[in-house]
Amino acid sequence: MADRGPADSPPSQVAPTPSDEPPAQPGISFDEFYHASFRGLVVQLTAYTGDLGQAQDLVQEAFCRAFVRWSVVVTLDDPVAWVRRVAWNLAASRWRRLRTARNYLLRQREEHTPGPGPDRVALVAALATLPARQRRVVVLHHLADMSIAEIARQEGVAEGTVKSWLHRARTTLATRLTDQTEERDRG
Repeated sequence: MADRGPADSPPSQVAPTPSDEPPAQPGISFDEFYHASFRGLVVQLTAYTGDLGQAQDLVQEAFCRAFVRWSVVVTLDDPVAWVRRVAWNLAASRWRRLRTARNYLLRQREEHTPGPGPDRVALVAALATLPARQRRVVVLHHLADMSIAEIARQEGVAEGTVKSWLHRARTTLATRLTDQTEERDRG
């Protein structure tokens, strides 16, 4: 056999260029596929969304969906294209949700509620000084519009007891509110 010189050597093959998206082979594991494809897809989705963090989240979610269906995804002609499409669809869904939320917020009217007046502050402060049972019957009777009989049933006491608590509470409130009004008028 003669020596082969450079002219006799087989033509050199063009070295394959490293790709961020190697084609999957039926025997490739998900881990290998993930490690070979993740970075390239994040770069693409970052360019698509304009946000690296969001792109990472989208690609990660797409890979989670691919993992669940790996036995089917690995047999596709281009599993990377499947993951990319899922990530792009997820991005579009996020944009739709954000647009809907923004449009909803734009339609809302800003409402201004004035703070409590001095009389309400005084009433709340005076109610806070009452014993719990008396405070409860005042609230139930005057704010919830419950009758004496309804309060007695709810509290499990006689109607006369509810009347007594209500009388004591009103007397205490009248005294405290009168004192606060006089102090406010003097100050």
